[in-house]
Amino acid sequence: MYCCSFLSRLGVGMASMSSTLVETVSINYEDFNESFLTCGTCLCTYDGGEHTPKLLPCSHTVCLHCLTRIAASQTRDAGSFRCPICRELITIPRGGVPALPPSFLVNQLLDLMARQRREVIPQCSSHPGRELLFCETCDCVFCRHCADPHSDTPCDHTVVPFSIALKRMSEILLYRANECLSKLGSAREAVASELRRLEAAASAADEAIDRHFAELRAALDKRHSELKSAAAAAATHKRKLLEEQLKLIDAEKTKVEAECSGLQQQVEVREVSSRAAALGARLGDAAALAEPRENAFLAVDFAHNDAQHRFAEALAELGRVRTSTTFPGLCTLQLDSACVCGLEVVVTLRTVDYHGEARSTGGDPVSAAATLDDQPLPCNVVDLDSGLYRISMRPWAAGAVCVRVCVFSRGVRDSPLRASVAPAAAPLLLWGARGTGKDQLSQPVALARCPKRREIYVLDAGNSRVKVLDEETFAFKNHIVNEGLAGRSCTGIAVTSEGVVAVNWRTRTLTEVNNEGSTVRTIRSERLVEPVCVAADARSRRLAVADNGARTVFVFDSTGNIELEIGNGDLGLVGGLALAEDMIVIADVAVRIYDAEGNLRTTLAPVPKGRGGYGGIALENSENGRRIVCARSVRGRPALLVVEAKEGGRILAACELADKKPRRVAGLTLLPDKRVLLCDLAGDCLRLHTYW
Repeated sequence: MYCCSFLSRLGVGMASMSSTLVETVSINYEDFNESFLTCGTCLCTYDGGEHTPKLLPCSHTVCLHCLTRIAASQTRDAGSFRCPICRELITIPRGGVPALPPSFLVNQLLDLMARQRREVIPQCSSHPGRELLFCETCDCVFCRHCADPHSDTPCDHTVVPFSIALKRMSEILLYRANECLSKLGSAREAVASELRRLEAAASAADEAIDRHFAELRAALDKRHSELKSAAAAAATHKRKLLEEQLKLIDAEKTKVEAECSGLQQQVEVREVSSRAAALGARLGDAAALAEPRENAFLAVDFAHNDAQHRFAEALAELGRVRTSTTFPGLCTLQLDSACVCGLEVVVTLRTVDYHGEARSTGGDPVSAAATLDDQPLPCNVVDLDSGLYRISMRPWAAGAVCVRVCVFSRGVRDSPLRASVAPAAAPLLLWGARGTGKDQLSQPVALARCPKRREIYVLDAGNSRVKVLDEETFAFKNHIVNEGLAGRSCTGIAVTSEGVVAVNWRTRTLTEVNNEGSTVRTIRSERLVEPVCVAADARSRRLAVADNGARTVFVFDSTGNIELEIGNGDLGLVGGLALAEDMIVIADVAVRIYDAEGNLRTTLAPVPKGRGGYGGIALENSENGRRIVCARSVRGRPALLVVEAKEGGRILAACELADKKPRRVAGLTLLPDKRVLLCDLAGDCLRLHTYW
């Protein structure tokens, strides 16, 4: 702030000049005060009291306080002291240091600055002439003679002169004003740009309407021409037939007239009789020609069906003008899934209007772009037609993902949304611990789920029982105990229409039991050597059994007889088995799909030889086709895979399992909401994960 001006150079009464030369210079108040109105010794501002400016014979100005202190320190010569600026010896007058002459120039400058400050800075209304102070902490104005507003407040406050506060506030005001103007300019440009886009959209809408109705007019004109052509063709056909009949009538008439000509002059009776007979014959022909062979009926009927009505209804519903009240600046993004390498990451966009009310319809032009460590990541936007939009992507590597979402080409409030992609998936739930209690397990080796009964069956081999859990809460319901489960040697389980079926590798039997533990049926075969896995088709009551001793999968019919053999001794150690009406899926060192007759159709996701294998599979029928969810371990690193159940099927999802990773996955079953439950044989627990 430039608040004062003075004459820096003044020449008056010079004989060689006829005018006065005045140069006016604007000086910053703080710089001026520091240079001219501050004591160079103590750096205090001159005033009319303790720091009165005194002019020394050497022409330097020093405040009274400093001169008194310097004179008192001069012990050798009490009648003099040295100037603190130039070190010249100064003689103290008889009246002492206070008798030194005042610095009139400095006093005049002080008076000038005091008048300038009184003009610029408001003074205390209660205490005239007192400078106002400002407390930045509690935003109040006062002077030192006013009641101190901070006397009851023990906290420290920042108090500055009102002039400084005024300067600061002016600068802040100016900064905020400029910032506000900048934002208003940006806002105006944004609104103007939106207005231009609106005009372009309106023009495009007009063109689209004209184009579609031109097509409709062309179709109407075509139908109009077709009907007119059909009517003209029908009239032409009828006209031709009637004109031909007219020609026949005229020809007959001519013949009759010819027969009658000269009849009155004919005197020969026989000739007359002959002509009369001929005319009688022609009379019959004339009677036949008397009836028109074609009728004159020709009409256009528009009431033979409801096409016109349907056309009118369709025309009324043809096209629509869509607008939206969505306000991008208030729309929010929410991460709805875990960010794990190989799994689908889902972000939900919730749209609202200008008033913050949630939108209930879709149709907005939503665009999304995602990056993974600054590299493009494909993403997909699905309109749920409820004001919500589902944005999905699948990162195949760990890193930082960034999602930018725009509506009407304008960023939403939470865009960009950033998240970290973990290299491995942590379990949603860990259930169970080693023991014999109802919430404990010992060597869980297989899992099965009954959607109808909404139950989960855990083959608790170490305790020779099947544990039944509620699929929603995982609450314990009961234990199934049967002699077929004894010996701690059951290794596979499947759900049937009657209950569950378990395979016992030691006794080489299949035992089907109900929920009360009663035996439904027992299947034995001399062909079984070391049966380890079982799968069931509840509809046909067929069972598939994987035998690691015979390296074969046997399929039993409903009567317990072997109807099909798969593998013929060529299979590896089977870790998973699934049976459907039209296919059989076997997982050993790869996922192998066979048809219902046992013919190998395809081999998917093989594991490097000697580096691992599979530990459970399940079939999922989704809206996008059939999928295989499986657990496998490669080099001791367990992972979940989702593979297309078809020839050349792709790996759709794959994620490693972390956070107390399973020591040995021995089976799995699928639960609603894309969840999979794994049994950890060595960890004596169940693990719940998401697999999509």
